[in-house]
Amino acid sequence: MPIVRSEFGRAPDGKVAELFTLTNTGGTVLKLTNYGARVTELHVSDRRQRMANVVLGFDQFSQYANHKEYFGCIAGRVANRIAGGAFQIDGIPHHLAINNGPNTLHGGTTGIDRAFWKSTEQTRTDGPGIDFSTISPDGDQGFPGNLSIVVRYTLTNDNAVRIEFEATTDKTTPVNLTNHSYFNLAGAGSGTIYDHVLALHASRFTPVNAELIPTGELIPVAGTLMDFTKPMPIGKRIHQVPGGYDHNYVIDHATGKLIPVAHVEEPTTGRTMDVLTTQPGIQFYTGNFLDGSLTGIGGRYHENGGFCLETQHFPDSVNHPHFPSTLLRPGETYRQTAVYKFGVV
Repeated sequence: MPIVRSEFGRAPDGKVAELFTLTNTGGTVLKLTNYGARVTELHVSDRRQRMANVVLGFDQFSQYANHKEYFGCIAGRVANRIAGGAFQIDGIPHHLAINNGPNTLHGGTTGIDRAFWKSTEQTRTDGPGIDFSTISPDGDQGFPGNLSIVVRYTLTNDNAVRIEFEATTDKTTPVNLTNHSYFNLAGAGSGTIYDHVLALHASRFTPVNAELIPTGELIPVAGTLMDFTKPMPIGKRIHQVPGGYDHNYVIDHATGKLIPVAHVEEPTTGRTMDVLTTQPGIQFYTGNFLDGSLTGIGGRYHENGGFCLETQHFPDSVNHPHFPSTLLRPGETYRQTAVYKFGVV
């Protein structure tokens, strides 16, 4: 069957975490849970037709509930950082929950990654899918407005995971939704991602201060350690980057239409991943805070054991008027799409 539903665990208040196992016509398997509308496993073939799970995650709900690594979740209502946990809309100040030094990260202390989303199974023409929906109420973590969110996952029969985001609000509010999967194309828990070769269609990035808040500049990557405009092993320069990569890249030729933005190859297995998005930015993160203390599917997760390519608007956009706006107003509909397509070489 293309979709199998099972119980994944229960919260102390009785809420049920469900697990959905989606299988396409080629045998690729995607597992999702309604807890955080997250990806828990993704099994894809290598060049020798051997399957492996290529996302970091847990096989028990309790591990997700007890840890805050954002593995596979939908982060928001504003993904990434907001400086000082504060912003103004039309001259009105708003103050958010602080959970990352003096700043707000991924929506605050209890973002939508901690919500139990409603779920609906879907049989689409190009593969099985799950629609998740939730409401972030007015005042949630300090954000204004009742925000209604729908995230539609599809496991396509040509081995892509398509994620469609939609949101509406009854008060003007910032919105920046992303999927926060960590990838290791050699297999989760198999080691570092140093040998993965990455290319990004991004000739500029947003430099950050010591707290990883953008300075507001848009800097060319040419001649810097940030340059992935030509394919480059992730590990070649990572130790020259203080703390590792955790930077937002400005996508070239972003128009709001779905375009290719990244290509990754893992040489040992031959697995490849292409990323497409409608967003103006993509956050490249190399699992710098993984320290080997967590055991997930495939083994222990050590530093640089996975990478994220989070399609998004720029961090702290609400405090930088010259960045693409994250403000959503009543009567408008937020729509974005991300696609992660897998193959072999």
